[in-house]
Amino acid sequence: MFTGLIETVGELVSIERRGASGSLTVKTALPLDEIRIGDSIAINGACLTVVRKGGGAVTFDVSPETIDRTAFKNLKSGSPLNMERAMRLSDRLDGHLVSGHIDCVATVTERREVAGNIVFSFRFPAEFAKYIAAKGSVAIDGISLTVNSVGPDSFSVNIIPHTASKTTLLQKRAGDEVNIETDLLCRYLERLLAGREAREGGVTLDLLAKNGFM
Repeated sequence: MFTGLIETVGELVSIERRGASGSLTVKTALPLDEIRIGDSIAINGACLTVVRKGGGAVTFDVSPETIDRTAFKNLKSGSPLNMERAMRLSDRLDGHLVSGHIDCVATVTERREVAGNIVFSFRFPAEFAKYIAAKGSVAIDGISLTVNSVGPDSFSVNIIPHTASKTTLLQKRAGDEVNIETDLLCRYLERLLAGREAREGGVTLDLLAKNGFM
């Protein structure tokens, strides 16, 4: 599990494709002496496992599922990458619960400056709209953010200067793609209600949202 609070921005050294899978090597300022082979690190929000380390860099294997569901296909040598190590049970949860499992890819449709902040608008697959609510949480490239507004296939967020300067969002422009993880609790709520509906003809997540409960 992760918090969505980015520890550092790494730099992609290389990406190797092996058929449908591949590997990423990332240069990082994270302390390698504290990182073990097998540790989980979120790279642009996707939970990956460390398979090698050394020379100021860590290497991760990437499965076909991860490549299919993420914007990793757009990466090239030198690309900046948000990095966060898995949280410890003793850590304070300053962001929100992030699993590191990407739901979909969204596209930046607008970037505008507002009172020193940056407001981003995104378009994403409409099937995921029920998991995103105004003032709810969303992880964009692994960054825990609060949703400003949401439409049938779009949403917007406000980025404060600190977040922009400490993450890859400062470099994002219209047309760029980002990894999206919707609220984990919302997904479990849907599954719980779907099971109840099957047994009792109860309410669904769509019905809750339609009536203003989400």
